[in-house]
Amino acid sequence: MARSLDGLVLSPVADQAPGQVGTRTRFVYRERDGVIWADYAGGDVVRGHLVGTREGDRLDFRYVQLKHDGGTSSGHCVSRVTELPDGRVRLEETWEWESRRGSGTSVVEEVRAAEGDAGQVGAGAVEQVTEHAP
Repeated sequence: MARSLDGLVLSPVADQAPGQVGTRTRFVYRERDGVIWADYAGGDVVRGHLVGTREGDRLDFRYVQLKHDGGTSSGHCVSRVTELPDGRVRLEETWEWESRRGSGTSVVEEVRAAEGDAGQVGAGAVEQVTEHAP
């Protein structure tokens, strides 16, 4: 099992579509006794929260966010936690909006303190790999 997410800052490696999580979004993860949660903000997102569970290297969580235009969005995500050769944590995510149409996959990676602005709400790295809208 990959190491704990508690206190880690994650950040997108690439921007997604406008109005979504992107390279300026920062996530701060917390973990305790199989429960995970994070706060995030940056880019088009004013404030976001996620909460869920971890079993081994599998995360299952719901997220909700507020954008600068006043719109809100929510969804569900299942992630696989892996460790990169340099020791950083990587999340390989499969997500689906519940408040609107759309789904996809993302990659989220840990940001070292020297690489990112840990003074913001956290670091969230999300690389959009695919997106499907019916």
